[in-house]
Amino acid sequence: MATIGEQASIYTEQHRMTYYECDRTGRATLATLINIAILASQDQSDALGLTTEFVQSHGVGWVVTQYSMAITRMPRLNETVTLAVRGSAYNPYFAFREFWIRDAEGQELAYITSIWVTMSQTTRKIVKIDPALVTPYHSEAVKRIPRLPRPLSFETTDETLSKPYQVRFFDIDPNRHVNNAHYFDWLLDTLPADFLLAHDLQQVDVRYENEVKYGHTVTAAANILPTAEDGSVTTSHQIRVGDEKCCDVTIKWQSTTID
Repeated sequence: MATIGEQASIYTEQHRMTYYECDRTGRATLATLINIAILASQDQSDALGLTTEFVQSHGVGWVVTQYSMAITRMPRLNETVTLAVRGSAYNPYFAFREFWIRDAEGQELAYITSIWVTMSQTTRKIVKIDPALVTPYHSEAVKRIPRLPRPLSFETTDETLSKPYQVRFFDIDPNRHVNNAHYFDWLLDTLPADFLLAHDLQQVDVRYENEVKYGHTVTAAANILPTAEDGSVTTSHQIRVGDEKCCDVTIKWQSTTID
């Protein structure tokens, strides 16, 4: 049986990891992982004539609603990786996009699936996807796109860690909302440094619900759940503005393999 979207065009490019894309351990940050994946996606779109200006001329912008990331290891400083992206499938309201990040030997470092919608630039509401914005990808038109895992329901306890962050002008991208990669800096910065130094990312599940805008003060909150029998640790995260939930995230970690 054919895999969904397998006839869609796959775009690839290489990227060298720079010092400003990595943390103190020399590993790429989670925000970097998303940024370089989206860079490849934008380069594919530009090559197909689906530039940001073209999309905005239709009165909309692309907005991600979910990510699911399976991470074998994070790219490292000065490593050249190959990025691959495919606009796999879509239905009237949702588009399914896949990303692969591989090392020089072709080993998969990360596999990312995502769900996207088009949002009206005037009403800031989700609108039907214009076929003109997806046809060049050779995406498969389907009734249902694949479901992605939902993050754990976040519960505030006496042990919950939290920090406030002011949304700056420079956090806003050309789609006029907060670049979603910034969420990961807020989410992970809430965790203690000794935890981040001692653990590697394995799985990240993200669900965006409400838009964060310029001038908002967001609260990033995190719970570190009990260690599982296999030694993995799960953290549960939420970003909110006041009482409004903006984003839920669940992350699975293993003890670090980097000295």
